[in-house]
Amino acid sequence: MAVVNTKAIVFSSIKYGDTSLIVRCFTLKEGLKTYLIKGILNTKRRKIKPAYFQPLTQLQIIANHNNKGNLNSIKEVHVLHPYTNMYSNIFKQTIVLFLSEMLSNSIQEEEENSLLYYYLENAINWLDSNDETSNFHLLFLLNLTRFLGFYPDLSESDKKCFNLLEGNFMGLVSEKEVIYGDDLVQFKKLLGINFDTINKVLFNKKERQQVLRIIIRYFELHLDGFKNPKSLGVLETVFS
Repeated sequence: MAVVNTKAIVFSSIKYGDTSLIVRCFTLKEGLKTYLIKGILNTKRRKIKPAYFQPLTQLQIIANHNNKGNLNSIKEVHVLHPYTNMYSNIFKQTIVLFLSEMLSNSIQEEEENSLLYYYLENAINWLDSNDETSNFHLLFLLNLTRFLGFYPDLSESDKKCFNLLEGNFMGLVSEKEVIYGDDLVQFKKLLGINFDTINKVLFNKKERQQVLRIIIRYFELHLDGFKNPKSLGVLETVFS
């Protein structure tokens, strides 16, 4: 067992027994880790608070990491970046719940990936500090594919179809998992841009929902064992 001092982003937490939590975090130093935090829901225990483990909270933790497949434990924790309105703004709160579920379904690596960690950190901080966020989750997920290994190949982006299975553009509609026409027009609005230009991208409600479903399908085709997010319906309701 090793004691590790690392940054960590909370992906999920579930109740275990009457007083404990099982928490999944993506850590800077060792990738995805799962922790059993005993007694945290006991009102007498004040050192580590349940509120620290809300989705996408950024933490500095000192933890015991073992390599035997057992659950890890957290010795010390403090919040690195207290959010301004992430959990009080209904739109941001819904985005956070949805994206934390998508991240839990997408990232499985238990090894250091600092580029991915800092992408998540910077993107979440952008969400917290900006108000126009209705398209944020679309760009967040599409740009996440850079770090997961299947960002669209843009070398022939002038062609009239995009093959979701192959991740590239093509000239003929000959495959099953292909988008074209207006779906492709809307999808291409997100390619090659960053968060500071996302507010210039215009989608109506129907277009936004369709682009999101295309992106989720793209994830499904490229990630083994990927599960469609249960929170998608909530997200669509809030943004409708």
